[in-house]
Amino acid sequence: MIPHITRLLELWRIAAHYRLDTLVPAEELPIKARHALSLIRMHPAAWSSRERKNPLKLKQALEDMGPLAIKLGQLLSTRRDLIPPEILSQLVLLQDRVKPYDVDVLKTRIQQSLKADVNTLFARFDEQPLAAASIAQVHTAALHDGREVIVKVTRPNIRSQILQDFEILTWLGNTLENRIEAARALHLNEIIQDYRQIILNELDLSLEADNTRRMRHYFTGSSMMYVPEVYMDSTDVMVAERITGVPISDTETFDRLGMDRALLAERGLTIFFTQVFRDNFFHADMHPGNVFVETINPSNPRFIALDCAIMGELSKQDQMTVARMLLAVMNSNFMQLIQIVHQAGWIPPGTDQDALAREMRRTVGPMVSKPMDQLDFAGILLQVMDIARRFHLEIPPQLMLLLKTLVHVEGLGTDLYPQLDIWKLAKPILTEWVKSNMNPVKNLKEIGQQVPDLLLGAQDLPSLMIDSLNGLKNQSAWHDKQLRELQSLRMQIETQQRSNWIFGSMIAILLSIAIIAPWFVSVILIILAGFVSLWRVMK
Repeated sequence: MIPHITRLLELWRIAAHYRLDTLVPAEELPIKARHALSLIRMHPAAWSSRERKNPLKLKQALEDMGPLAIKLGQLLSTRRDLIPPEILSQLVLLQDRVKPYDVDVLKTRIQQSLKADVNTLFARFDEQPLAAASIAQVHTAALHDGREVIVKVTRPNIRSQILQDFEILTWLGNTLENRIEAARALHLNEIIQDYRQIILNELDLSLEADNTRRMRHYFTGSSMMYVPEVYMDSTDVMVAERITGVPISDTETFDRLGMDRALLAERGLTIFFTQVFRDNFFHADMHPGNVFVETINPSNPRFIALDCAIMGELSKQDQMTVARMLLAVMNSNFMQLIQIVHQAGWIPPGTDQDALAREMRRTVGPMVSKPMDQLDFAGILLQVMDIARRFHLEIPPQLMLLLKTLVHVEGLGTDLYPQLDIWKLAKPILTEWVKSNMNPVKNLKEIGQQVPDLLLGAQDLPSLMIDSLNGLKNQSAWHDKQLRELQSLRMQIETQQRSNWIFGSMIAILLSIAIIAPWFVSVILIILAGFVSLWRVMK
């Protein structure tokens, strides 16, 4: 049964009211897409709509649809290579220019959450919002000691709508997994559930505050990136240091100030690989509204990390697998790439690995020899997903967040410096990381660091051994009992089979005799009748 029919009808009404079917000329769309868009025109809201020529209809429609729709718009806003300029200009506004909510409601939320009056907390509070996004709204203020701060407050009453929308997505994911092999290979519904938890975590600003403090610790004293300090936080409110900078998409300001965009792009990519491999803690929501650049020192600019709500982490094994895969691609060694994927358990038994290597070389190979401005990263990613479907590869859900982040990074890098050679920059970073983590001396040191924990746990070893032996004993006794029952059952079956065979053979013999010599059957029956009569007399 389709969940939340009322919500689906509401989304249909919004799409029809804003005439989203008129965003792109019908002749530029695939035939199947034209049929889907025709449903929008069937809604009565489309018949009287005056939004057809509204230049901001997509932005306003996504705002009305809610936080998940806004998140989708933010993701697409980084893809200047895929989205037409007239649509992109609307999506960019979703990064920090979503419709704000009433400031009096916001102040009440601050007071309830931080247990103090706004005037007690701040020497100045600016009622005009600095930014408004899908989950929260940001205002500027000043503490009583003069420090300039930003006050981030979550939007009211959005949790229930997010939960409702994810129930619809879960139903859709289950439907696709039951019908489409590629959706099963991607573990689509697991990805939806992981993303559901990520979005719900984003509603808790205390988690974002903890992430920000952790990221600040990793980059303390860094010449590449600055992370603002957090002063106060709660579930609904976070007060942090106010920074000065411009969004990474503001290339006009970079050119006006004479910034080296190539250097900036290289630093951005270095930061990304540092987060993924050194810290295993990477920013997974890198749209331009969350990545700023300092303008105080144009000759040596730093990135500024904002909104650390959605962060990604990989297991140690997945880190090593991803690093080795990237190095294999950079070295154009696609057989090694397949071996790495096979060792990770992503390839089912019986797969033609030579054919898989040829497909990966054909699809991924051109990435190594081309600059970013000639790459269609999203298109290549779709081709890789198609290969995964055809060869029944198992793609771990935890890597999908990393792929989403890579789409963000590639989109930002293309805008900032299209000629950036990402492979030349990434290869030494990855090579050094792999060597460091495969260093036997380092591995021995890590084992040595675990010795105290092992010694502390040694006191529990005797009881654990006794429990294990008792468990093995009980398991052995159970297996013996099962084996005896199986042997008994086997003997019964064999006995029954022999009896059936003997009985069947006798019947076959009697039938043959009856056909060949009917008189012989009569004689046998007379003899048997005599034996029966004699037995009755003796009894």
